[in-house]
Amino acid sequence: MKIIAFVIALGLFLLGMLLMGYAFEPDAPHGILFFAGIASVAVSLAIPFHVLKRVDG
Repeated sequence: MKIIAFVIALGLFLLGMLLMGYAFEPDAPHGILFFAGIASVAVSLAIPFHVLKRVDG
């Protein structure tokens, strides 16, 4: 279970970094992409910090 959660969290983290990077493209909706990137990174950090503590503990 921990390996699956790690892969999901890593994927969300990398997706968030990608979204924040694309927020600075000239023809992109800047605010929406940047906020989605921050939300994705926050969820990716919440998985190991909060969710796994309750599931595997």
